[in-house]
Parts: sequence; structure tokens; C-alpha cells
Amino acid sequence: MTMFTLGIEEEFQIIDPETRELRSHMHQIVEGGKTTLKEQVKAEMHQSVVEVGTNICKDIDEARREVTYLRKMIGEIAAKQGLVFGAAGTHPFSRWQDQEITDHPRYHEIVDKLQDTARGNLIFGLHVHVGIPNREIGLQLMNQARYFLPHIYALSANSPFWLGRNTGFQAYRTKVFDKFPRTGIPEYFESVAEYDSYVNLLIKTNCIDNGKKIWWDLRLHPFFETIEFRICDIPMRTDETIALAALIQAVVAKIYKLMKANLSFRNYSRALINENKWRAARYGINGSLIDFGKQEEVPTKDLIYELLEFVDDVVDELGSRHEIKYIEKMLENGTGADRQLKIYEATGDLKDVVDYIVSETNQGL
Repeated sequence: MTMFTLGIEEEFQIIDPETRELRSHMHQIVEGGKTTLKEQVKAEMHQSVVEVGTNICKDIDEARREVTYLRKMIGEIAAKQGLVFGAAGTHPFSRWQDQEITDHPRYHEIVDKLQDTARGNLIFGLHVHVGIPNREIGLQLMNQARYFLPHIYALSANSPFWLGRNTGFQAYRTKVFDKFPRTGIPEYFESVAEYDSYVNLLIKTNCIDNGKKIWWDLRLHPFFETIEFRICDIPMRTDETIALAALIQAVVAKIYKLMKANLSFRNYSRALINENKWRAARYGINGSLIDFGKQEEVPTKDLIYELLEFVDDVVDELGSRHEIKYIEKMLENGTGADRQLKIYEATGDLKDVVDYIVSETNQGL
């Protein structure tokens, strides 16, 4: 069995090039996309969001080809409608109150249950699935990989603006999503039986109808043999998406390698990991995270370099050294949030920020 296969989902903004506002596009983009992309393109709850997903990719090279192709196709389909697309965790100034909800029973049900929490959830993420040998091993990998979620999130930070305001956060998207139930860092579970018992109890008591309504930052997928990392803001550049996917894959492969040698990475409580997640959202790569082993604050960039060392002995096996190397470039050039803020400081105009997002999203296509 091929392990550590990749599946990558990206959620894009559909933008009016004149006003730079989000535009409800549902029929034109998704229906137009289905002709060429079939099930790889789908509508999201808000009509100004479109999601695309790769097929199962055996390695990072295949993932790069698929992600590039999907971005290129969405750009072409949008252009036919006189629209453009962009990749950022939030739109700098569009209001959720002005967005239309997709006419679909699933979304009507979510809005009916969650009300303004759902209507206000105008955010854009990157989800990375990594193939696992089986669910029992997958759960142990998930337990241990939770520690690295804030490191990965800090690198992906790309949502400093919300409703026309500079939020003071590098990644405000998570603050919007926190209003949903069953989000954030997952709990530690002893076994798949304990995990399944939790899910089944929620189904039995009408909290959810299936495990897909558990929206944690990392989850054991209810239907696929994968663990799914859901914490990241969607990055602007294809190179950034691929670098993050490669890092996520390497973390899983490294923890598995340790498990096979009867070693394990230490499990930390959700409460402690949450402290680091908050710092990652607030400061991106420019602050400090807590090194729980040393019980001290350490610059986030230093911990990310340590993480690169930690996974170094698996990246050649995965064929992803080139992609992992790009993480260093991200640390040097700044996150998407750093770059958005730089444009805003220079021009004072959020429309210029939108233009920058669009141009970066099309980079290399």
C-alpha cells in the first residue's frame, strides 16, 4: 500500500475586477468548471467561494501539477465571466452580510442550525489529506501531529484584514471559524474505539449527522483513509501551498518512522497547544511560541527551523527536498499576511491589497 499520498483542497475568492468586491458566481463558475473538472470543483456555502480538490497524488510532484492545473482552470473559467480569483484566508473588505448563500439542502440545514455563525463564515482555507496505513495508526499520528499545528499555521498566515479593518492578527480566519462548534485543536484520543464512540454519541444525540461535521484543525477523515489538516489559511502562491503540503506530509512520515522504531513524539494537552495556536494567529512567524519541553518562549522562526531539522531524514524518501527548501524562502520573504500588510502600509488602500492578492495567486500559472 502506498502511504502518505496527498490530496489538496483550496478555497478561492471570486472577485469583481472593477469593484474588487467578492462576487456571487455559483452557477457560472461551478457549472462551467464541471465540464472540464468534473467532481474536482464544487460550490461552498457562500456563492463567492469556489473549492477545488486534487485527485489522490502519489507524491509532491504530482500534487504540484494538479494544484497548478486547477488554479489555471479556475482562472480561465472566471475570466470568461469577466471575473478574477484570489487566494487569501479572508477578503480585505467584503462584508459577509452582502453574500448570497448557495441554494443547497446541506447549506440551508447548516444555516438553519448555526444562524449568523454560518452566514458570517466567509473564510478560505487550505486542507491537506495525507494517506495513512489504517485508522488506528492514523489516530496515533493525529494525536502526535497536533503539537505542530501552530507552527504550520504560523507559516500559512494570510488573513490580516476583516470587514475593511486591519485586525492586528496575521491570521484572523481562525477567529471567525472559532464561532462554529467542534472546531480548533482536537482532543487526545486513546484509541479509534474511543474516537468512534465520541462520534457515534454525537450522531445518536442529533448534534451531527456524520463525522464530516467535526471541523477540527486536524481530523481522522470519516470516509477516507487519511488524516486531514484543516488549520491553514489558503496561501497566495502555488509554491506556498505545495511547500506547506510537503511539510505536512513530512511531519506525518517522520512521526510514523518514530512509531515503527518504538519511539514517539510526546503528546501535549489541547490547552497547551491552544496557547501556541493563539500566538500563531496573532503574530504569524514574527512572534514566539512556547517550547513545552524547555518550558520557555522561543522565536517562532527558530522553532520552524527546528521542525525542518526534525523531518530532514524523511524528505528525500518522500522526494520533497526542493519543496521543503521553499519553507526557508517563506521565512525570509514573510507570510502572505506580512506581504498584504506591507502593501497596505505603502498605499493605504485595501483595493491595492486585493490587486496584490490576485496577482500573487496567478504567479507561475
